[in-house]
Amino acid sequence: MTDATDLKILIADDEPLAAERLQMMLAKIGGVHLVGTAHDGESAVRMAEALSPDLVLLDIAMPGLDGIEVARALSRQETSPAVVFVTAFDQFAVAAFDVAAIDYLMKPVDADRLGRAIERARAYVEGRGQEQAIAERPAAGSPWLEEFWASDLSGLVRIAARDIDRVTAERDYMRLHVGKRSWLIHHSMTALEEGLDPELFVRLHRSAIVRRDFIAGFSRNASGRWIARLGDGEEQPVGRLYADQVRAIAGR
Repeated sequence: MTDATDLKILIADDEPLAAERLQMMLAKIGGVHLVGTAHDGESAVRMAEALSPDLVLLDIAMPGLDGIEVARALSRQETSPAVVFVTAFDQFAVAAFDVAAIDYLMKPVDADRLGRAIERARAYVEGRGQEQAIAERPAAGSPWLEEFWASDLSGLVRIAARDIDRVTAERDYMRLHVGKRSWLIHHSMTALEEGLDPELFVRLHRSAIVRRDFIAGFSRNASGRWIARLGDGEEQPVGRLYADQVRAIAGR
């Protein structure tokens, strides 16, 4: 019998021995429930849609859709599962995190390392529930979002909205930048724009929201497009649809 709070896991790996080894390691980890095993990319997508796993342990080199393509397909689901890549190839790490993978494990997988990845995925799934609850219930007395919860290696991290320097979009995820650190959360840019206090934040691009007092100045590039200079030295192009925001900030 499984507990309702168990982390539901789907394995997607075309190597039977590799999949069996993962199954054996999962059997020794508490609080998890294996819902199925897929042996190619298309099956992984279909099974994820049917079984709604919390986490997919996903190989990269598979027949049909490869693991990166599977992760992209999963990200389009209404509630997409967390993804941990399990592969023999290290050259796909950058591509893996471009599709917001929670972790990247190299074969042969170490049991302790798998355990840490599972806990990281659990923190992510629990944190996503926290984020959704926060989005639905702003702080008492305030119509605006005042905090977020994001997953970290240590568990869940509370991030005060007023501490966020900027927000950038990464497909179906948003990255909250605070100083030199950043965290991914599962939100839409539109929901964040509507939820963040417009006295504190301004949208400058379809994929970027910036805290107003983090903007150090504006300049124009050779084509006449506005560029925001930020407090950390980075530059943020201003989308043409948001040029009026520059004039409003500058009082013009």
